[in-house]
Amino acid sequence: MARAHWGCCPWLVLLCACAWGHTKPVDLGGQDVRNCSTNPPYLPVTVVNTTMSLTALRQQMQTQNLSAYIIPGTDAHMNEYIGQHDERRAWITGFTGSAVVTMKKAAVWTDSRYWTQAERQMDCNWELHKEVGTTPIVTWLLTEIPAGGRVGFDPFLLSIDTWESYDLALQGSNRQLVSITTNLVDLVWGSERPPVPNQPIYALQEAFTGSTWQEKVSGVRSQMQKHQKVPTAVLLSALEETAWLFNLRASDIPYNPFFYSYTLLTDSSIRLFANKSRFSSETLSYLNSSCTGPMCVQIEDYSQVRDSIQAYSLGDVRIWIGTSYTMYGIYEMIPKEKLVTDTYSPVMMTKAVKNSKEQALLKASHVRDAVAVIRYLVWLEKNVPKGTVDEFSGAEIVDKFRGEEQFSSGPSFETISASGLNAALAHYSPTKELNRKLSSDEMYLLDSGGQYWDGTTDITRTVHWGTPSAFQKEAYTRVLIGNIDLSRLIFPAATSGRMVEAFARRALWDAGLNYGHGTGHGIGNFLCVHEWPVGFQSNNIAMAKGMFTSIEPGYYKDGEFGIRLEDVALVVEAKTKYPGSYLTFEVVSFVPYDRNLIDVSLLSPEHLQYLNRYYQTIREKVGPELQRRQLLEEFEWLQQHTEPLAARAPDTASWASVLVVSTLAILGWSV
Repeated sequence: MARAHWGCCPWLVLLCACAWGHTKPVDLGGQDVRNCSTNPPYLPVTVVNTTMSLTALRQQMQTQNLSAYIIPGTDAHMNEYIGQHDERRAWITGFTGSAVVTMKKAAVWTDSRYWTQAERQMDCNWELHKEVGTTPIVTWLLTEIPAGGRVGFDPFLLSIDTWESYDLALQGSNRQLVSITTNLVDLVWGSERPPVPNQPIYALQEAFTGSTWQEKVSGVRSQMQKHQKVPTAVLLSALEETAWLFNLRASDIPYNPFFYSYTLLTDSSIRLFANKSRFSSETLSYLNSSCTGPMCVQIEDYSQVRDSIQAYSLGDVRIWIGTSYTMYGIYEMIPKEKLVTDTYSPVMMTKAVKNSKEQALLKASHVRDAVAVIRYLVWLEKNVPKGTVDEFSGAEIVDKFRGEEQFSSGPSFETISASGLNAALAHYSPTKELNRKLSSDEMYLLDSGGQYWDGTTDITRTVHWGTPSAFQKEAYTRVLIGNIDLSRLIFPAATSGRMVEAFARRALWDAGLNYGHGTGHGIGNFLCVHEWPVGFQSNNIAMAKGMFTSIEPGYYKDGEFGIRLEDVALVVEAKTKYPGSYLTFEVVSFVPYDRNLIDVSLLSPEHLQYLNRYYQTIREKVGPELQRRQLLEEFEWLQQHTEPLAARAPDTASWASVLVVSTLAILGWSV
């Protein structure tokens, strides 16, 4: 691997990144990458020169007497997507993946999705480590930092768990972790750093909320009183928590309608930490900000949260936090004896279960979303044979169709539009410069979603307009069977999603196939497209009536094709023969599967019955909306693609052979 051209100074810059959900790998191919072994080295035009920024950063480190400085690839709220203002990792490295730097060496740790991208974007100050995880980074850190060294970090960019992992690894090594609240990269970035977003923070109309913010505050306070440790306050750090609690939205974070904020909700006061200038007089009135009572929201400056928490902690208090979304910068200000900790805050747990109004809102958004996706599939059938559609232009079209739907507020994540071998990369997204043409001879995978005032959507469909191979049809059908098997499953209430997710894999396992990603995630009401803590992973909470989750099995043949079928489903009570508390799923995504890829012979009568009921539901839900809007071509397409599926009739010749053999056996003749 290429070595950085630096002297023997022992200082370090460590950059870590969190990978979650829809990450952004780019299939860049192997052309035009750097070559650091020549003199001078060859650098493609896509490389960013980082020499000056690294030099300036090291000067800042020297003023703090640091041997190392940690720069995580996240923001202060553990957001899945981060705003330009917080893209410190990309700015200091020139590369959008995970990285590590020293004045002696500079290195990047990343998985195979990013190897070529790294070689195209990094200059020769950096070396590439083709592995991921905390262990190799910590091992390297201990090797590079001398005994007695000080490792600085921004406490607002390390989660409690991440801080504990570094602290534990450095214990007994004669190396010290040092919390520095002034971010050194920001000092170097200076005036080039994008400004903090300043768009208005607005209140959702009551028609799009399940409860008033006053009702939600009262509910959380009730949970505080019932808690065994009777906390006096709840501290909310995740942006979605504050957005949900007050029914407020903005656009600070890509694809998510959030704003930079914290909330300290006590038994007698409400403090919202945000930029007050972003609230209109109407919104301030909506929050009762002109008074000081227990149902009055006091707006304090976002930057004052640490000092305010420290001051509040001086009293006889107990502060309840969710450790999964609280950064060390807050955690270190609260005396341990005054902490009440759970993995997730009461707000995160409460919003995971949608009330009846929220359920109706989310279902309605999925009907309109289905209209947009069906319009796109009809458009593709007409235009792909012309050879005029590529992955990127296709993604633009489906985003355009969604934008034309009522209550639309943009996509819920970067559209995954993948043709042929690119679909084998589970989270591939095209760019304007790098994409493939869509072809009738290849599979096409579309994973996309929308933000609407009443709900967030996420749906994946895989199609083939030509003649798929027998293996492609079998793999697709087994993925479909997995989707059906989990969707129709009846299971005891309070069962963990992890306990049942194998049902989505069983049909694939039977044939020796599998997929390497999760089977599903929670989803919000105009909030996160990947809403924790609902889902099928080991750290998700148990399933409960009123939760929404995606169900998305897949199969990926490297270098050839990829399949994923994703629906969003509501957890509902199941009707069972005998009394008991059982749950099942009600699918609320309403786009038919590709008939061209279904091998009906692999489907059981129960699978066929389920599919035909589902198709009838699609007709009833989406058909009238298409007719109302005079989308007659799309309505005809829907009718055609939701025709009942019938079991394949036995082959006539095969039945004749069986009849002959049976007759001979009856006569006592051997065959």
